[in-house]
Amino acid sequence: MSPTFKGYVLPGPTPPGIPEGDYPEGTSLDSISGQWKLFQYKKGHRFSTDDVLVAWYGTTNAPTARRVLDLGSGIGSVGMVAAWRLPGARFVTVEAQDISIALARKSAAFNGLTERYEMRLGDFRDPAVLREDETFDLVLGSPPYFPLDQGMHGDHPQKIACRFEVRGDIGDYCATAVKHLAPAGWFSCVFPVLPAHQLERVLDGAKKAGLAIVKRRDVALKEGEPPLLGLFAMARASDLPESFREKTWAEPVLTIRRTDGTVHPEYSAIKLSFGFPP
Repeated sequence: MSPTFKGYVLPGPTPPGIPEGDYPEGTSLDSISGQWKLFQYKKGHRFSTDDVLVAWYGTTNAPTARRVLDLGSGIGSVGMVAAWRLPGARFVTVEAQDISIALARKSAAFNGLTERYEMRLGDFRDPAVLREDETFDLVLGSPPYFPLDQGMHGDHPQKIACRFEVRGDIGDYCATAVKHLAPAGWFSCVFPVLPAHQLERVLDGAKKAGLAIVKRRDVALKEGEPPLLGLFAMARASDLPESFREKTWAEPVLTIRRTDGTVHPEYSAIKLSFGFPP
């Protein structure tokens, strides 16, 4: 019988785990997909709905991807959900914070991922980090949302680079993604759509990079509230028929919680699709 969590039978492979003494100090080990778990600092950056949604959206649009790149991979939340959903794919992740990639390496070992999950420490804008000839069927990104001069930076150094544009912005993610897309590959990312200038930044970054936004799905955190986030599925414009390049299919808004605070039925079903209790 498979283990259960909150009454839900956990699907998927059983991870090998690691000795309890190897757990980094000050961390928690939390469920992420099926029986897979993720190390994260209790007082540092912790994975969010944004991360799991971009992994779900990207793998839904590229279900046969064999090579996947995760840009600005942080503690591994996006990449590992995607790896759980794409068991035959090989991954390359790039993360500039050594404190985050150290946790990701522990999580990859715990989940038995090390043979198909290569983690690189560095700034993905550095040409030495990704070779020009490296291409991927799917590129994923959960960029920081805010310029450095906007908002409170927080009390933990790990949080700053996850929320603020210390090493590049959405335009840099688009520019890097398009360089490394395989023919007919997909780039999937998450970014705010409010205020309106945030959406404009995504549209501008995609256009300058030569990407076409094929699909977009806005996300409302609560029923009745305006969508704050957008999920984007992009392709290299030159890979598409010219008549299709300026067209974007806007999907219905995805709502996370109902007005009474309970999880929306559609999001419950989505959670099941990446092995998480509804």
